[in-house]
Amino acid sequence: MKLKIAVARYSIGEPLAFSDFADRVAGRVAGAAASGAQLLVLPEYLAFESAASLPADARGDLHRSLAGLQPRHGDYLALAAELARRHSVYLLAGTFLLDVGGGRYRNRAYFMAPDGRHGFQDKLTLTGYERDAAVIEPGDELKVFEADFGRVGIDICYDIEFPLYARAQVEAGARLLLAPSCTDTEAGATRVRVGCQARALENQVFVACAVTAGEAHWSPVLDFNSGRAAVYTPIDHGFPASGIAVQADGGDWAIEELDLELLDAFKQEAQVANVTDWPEQLRPGVTRARVESL
Repeated sequence: MKLKIAVARYSIGEPLAFSDFADRVAGRVAGAAASGAQLLVLPEYLAFESAASLPADARGDLHRSLAGLQPRHGDYLALAAELARRHSVYLLAGTFLLDVGGGRYRNRAYFMAPDGRHGFQDKLTLTGYERDAAVIEPGDELKVFEADFGRVGIDICYDIEFPLYARAQVEAGARLLLAPSCTDTEAGATRVRVGCQARALENQVFVACAVTAGEAHWSPVLDFNSGRAAVYTPIDHGFPASGIAVQADGGDWAIEELDLELLDAFKQEAQVANVTDWPEQLRPGVTRARVESL
């Protein structure tokens, strides 16, 4: 089965109302859907763009921004569901930092089906910035979602840098991993890129990374944005030698048609067998290194 995927390079703006934010997102989604994309991936912290319409003393403060966004959660979900239905697409609608009680927030990615139904994946490992905020907590469950094109996993930004999450998702049947991200330095963007490529190599699957772009001096979260939207592949017969199917340095989207059946077919003649050779790392004699004196 072939799947046309669009991963966003989303330039952060300064919408004056939630309706303006909704129009910005809707316009970008419509553009990708018009290209024939069946799966669209928006970036981490997308909902924070709508915080631009909060009072200045709120939008410039992380904790007040988080509190100010909560009344918009329902509208955010409704927008994502409507866009998925309108364009008959699967939509990873970015992430929303949701109050889950006790003044604690989870960085939650929503995955919408073409009929508007949805599931979610919480970010599992926090960055230093998120830990220092003292109000954000990690999720506690790893998921794989069943779609018409097969199973898909979501690894939010920093999570793609940890191999065991992706491995568990692949063992549960995922052939495509989605990595919505938001990085504010070139080093951060490089870490996410290297993580995406490593997960694609180790698991012999596709990995699609969406990013935020541009500057938003009004926001403590979205102040500066780096990264490159891209789709990464196995590095073997039938795939690009670079391991990069498509990359967007400019423009709103990186769009590529993926041949999911090729993932299964090529393994019969692959140069290497990372997936099946994975258990070699788990032999009792090599799970821990022995210190040897010379």
